[in-house]
Amino acid sequence: MKMLIKLAIGLSTGLSLAVLPVQGAAALQQGAKAPDFTLSAALAGKPVRLSLGQMLKKGPVVLYFFPAAFTPGCTMEAHLFAEASDDFTKLGARVVGVTAGNIERVAEFSKSECRDKFAVAADPGATVAARYNAVMQRPDGTRLSNRTSFVIAPNGTILLRYTDSKPQAHVEKTMAAVRAWKAKRR
Repeated sequence: MKMLIKLAIGLSTGLSLAVLPVQGAAALQQGAKAPDFTLSAALAGKPVRLSLGQMLKKGPVVLYFFPAAFTPGCTMEAHLFAEASDDFTKLGARVVGVTAGNIERVAEFSKSECRDKFAVAADPGATVAARYNAVMQRPDGTRLSNRTSFVIAPNGTILLRYTDSKPQAHVEKTMAAVRAWKAKRR
């Protein structure tokens, strides 16, 4: 029995260390200027080029980074954003997901899990995620996007930064930030 307990403790410790946040850079916070980027993406399974600067010309952007397409948490988060996308659109906001993991499956993910509602961009090597300080690193050195959501105003100012490994609250937090932004404009 003691051996089983030691094994369970060892496994849980190993799993919690399997992916670690990258340390060193200060997190982009509310009020900071969002770094511009252009990435290859997919919308409804079709390839598109995604430019933050171009999206911001049409209103606020809900930018969410996620670790890897077709994993349980990322699938759940995509479903939640897809369900809320019409509400974001009514508020004038656009949703975009960005991943450094499973980038070869972004087109399929945008169609099936994002339900053709919003674009998903591939971020090879997590270079954009690193500029947003939304990166975690596996013990083998592979960098992935951390589950972090941003709401960015049309002028490029970050209105919200929210990081949580659990996907459930990301839509709620970003929706509240977009609503608050919209309320200030009435």
